[in-house]
Amino acid sequence: MDWNSRRLTAILENALLEDRATRDATSYACIDPNQRAAATIIAKQDCILAGIGCVARILDVYAALDGAVTAHYEVTTHPEIFDGVRLRPGQSVAVIRHNARVILSCERVILNFLQRMSGIATFTRKFVEEVSGTHARILDTRKTAPGLRAVDKYAVRCGGGQNHRLDLSDGVLIKNNHIALAGGIAPALERAHRNRRGSQPIEVEVRTFEELDLALANGAEAILLDNMSAEDVRRAVEHCSKLDERKTGGRIPIECSGGIRLENVRAYAETGVDFISVGLLTHSTHAVDMSLRVVPA
Repeated sequence: MDWNSRRLTAILENALLEDRATRDATSYACIDPNQRAAATIIAKQDCILAGIGCVARILDVYAALDGAVTAHYEVTTHPEIFDGVRLRPGQSVAVIRHNARVILSCERVILNFLQRMSGIATFTRKFVEEVSGTHARILDTRKTAPGLRAVDKYAVRCGGGQNHRLDLSDGVLIKNNHIALAGGIAPALERAHRNRRGSQPIEVEVRTFEELDLALANGAEAILLDNMSAEDVRRAVEHCSKLDERKTGGRIPIECSGGIRLENVRAYAETGVDFISVGLLTHSTHAVDMSLRVVPA
């Protein structure tokens, strides 16, 4: 994760501007401008860490927004602390040594990113562990917090999941509204093959076996089974496998989505499906509990 990239710098900058971090009235009123402090970020629950690289970068972005030369800082972590590692309650995540005012002004933004990203990574890891030993891979969706897609999807990777499309330019996914406006699956696929850019795969969302057959007959290169029961997904996978027995290279990739939770994801994974996309990973996750303890340095 390149926290120095333009996209991520903009995300961090917007978060600091939203909090008016360089105009922290309380820290300005109460804390000596030359006071230095040491702050320890502590995990307060079992979780998967994601976003540790944002800590130093937030301090750098703050300095750029402040427009003044700020004191030297250090962010130190133990070698065993990195994105994707499991943390235990009470474990130190990182120690920041910096100007006390700056630490306090950046505290909430730092914790917001770490808590949200680690929450997504932790929830994703539960799904990944639940399907362990099967062929299925856990995917995220575009159901992310507005403006935070890059960090949300990175957190999914930290949890062991894989990313679906980052944005609408990443591939052709023909869904029910596209089908309705194009006049059906066949004309939608015909236009998609004619108009796609480069070698982007063409995936089609289907909800019935009739739609599945239409998609396969008209050149779909991947299938998304939407809101089907686990038993129907199993039947669809078997159906596609039989149709592709005569072809080389195996059957086309099959994904399922809709109504999938921790309680039933194993049943879907055991159908033989290739991918399971789960919107819950990013749109309904809970932030993990972390705190930042500051002492004079």
